[in-house]
Amino acid sequence: MTTSRIVLFGATGFTGRLTAEALVRRGARPLLVGRDQGRLDALAAGLYGAPGGGTPGGGAPEGAPEAVPPTAVGDASRPASLRRIVQPGDVLVTTVGPFLRLGEAAVAAAVEAGAVYLDSAGEPAFIKRIFQRYGPAAAARGGALLTAFGYDCVPGNLAAALALAKAGPAAARVDVGYFVRGRMARRLSAGTRASAIGAVLEPSYGFRQGRIVRDRTRTRLFLVGGRRRRGLSMGASEHFTLPPVHPGLREINVYFGWLGPLTRPAAVVARAAPLIAAVPGARRAADALADRVIRTGRGGATAGPGVRSRIVAEVYDENGRPLAVVELEGGDPYDFTARLLAWAATTALTRGVRGTGALGPVDAFGLEALVEGCAEAGLVTRERH
Repeated sequence: MTTSRIVLFGATGFTGRLTAEALVRRGARPLLVGRDQGRLDALAAGLYGAPGGGTPGGGAPEGAPEAVPPTAVGDASRPASLRRIVQPGDVLVTTVGPFLRLGEAAVAAAVEAGAVYLDSAGEPAFIKRIFQRYGPAAAARGGALLTAFGYDCVPGNLAAALALAKAGPAAARVDVGYFVRGRMARRLSAGTRASAIGAVLEPSYGFRQGRIVRDRTRTRLFLVGGRRRRGLSMGASEHFTLPPVHPGLREINVYFGWLGPLTRPAAVVARAAPLIAAVPGARRAADALADRVIRTGRGGATAGPGVRSRIVAEVYDENGRPLAVVELEGGDPYDFTARLLAWAATTALTRGVRGTGALGPVDAFGLEALVEGCAEAGLVTRERH
């Protein structure tokens, strides 16, 4: 009889290590998967204590198992290595990016096994691929796919769900904005930078007139923590997850405000992306640059106390009249992502998820449970009237 497990792919990467630590704090004993056995052994020893009884750093964390966790070598460039690891009943968590280039091996392994799948993706084109390409296949095998299950894009899903509940049946449009305060540029990991390089050449999308459409990049202002902040429109999971729960929605917009004064210039660049992508060799050059960033870049810097996140959801009726606003406040996005992935993985393992196929966070766990999970990960709800 096979015992269900949490499988953490990319455990030795920046976000992977944070997620491994968060899982240990919750008392989990995940199977740690990565490309390098030596780095896996070092991570396992540091998390739970060294083999043979040694306990570096004072021993295993409170509530954690005493035994060193199992490890396995798996590589996104060798999909068969992941298919051999992931089993029916497993919860697969993957932090291996850029997801557009390296993410499909993990999701394909989860689909084949009928497993629960969670990732930390933030690339719009990959999110779209999960819902449109892999979701139906996962449903046919009884599996569940939860993409972008971190700062991208769970807080926006939660804020929108709370605001839509307040707005009632007249809701026709929802705008979501993600913002960060502090020196976030120094916090970005090499994987995040590499993902951004690849994503800039992909066409954007939105939700208009009740359907997914190719969208022109725009900017708009939000009132965030009493200040006006500008965000850049991007494709996100909200475009796919909100309409099934709120069929009256006709328009969904998601904006990211990490760039500050560079938001408007970034919009100009994004609008030119189709022309840039059409230049012969442009995508190869972008891939080569992303590879260089990953090879030479360091993991994200230690977050300072000033790094904070804010997420706003505004709901309007069909005439553009505002109906409800919800604002969420949290800490460092990477820390939030790791803690939320750990909560979702342990919850899915012990209680399961609600539904199959590609799911949104509210679909998978229910609104009440998601509020509790996000609160445990450090996200506070601040409603505005």
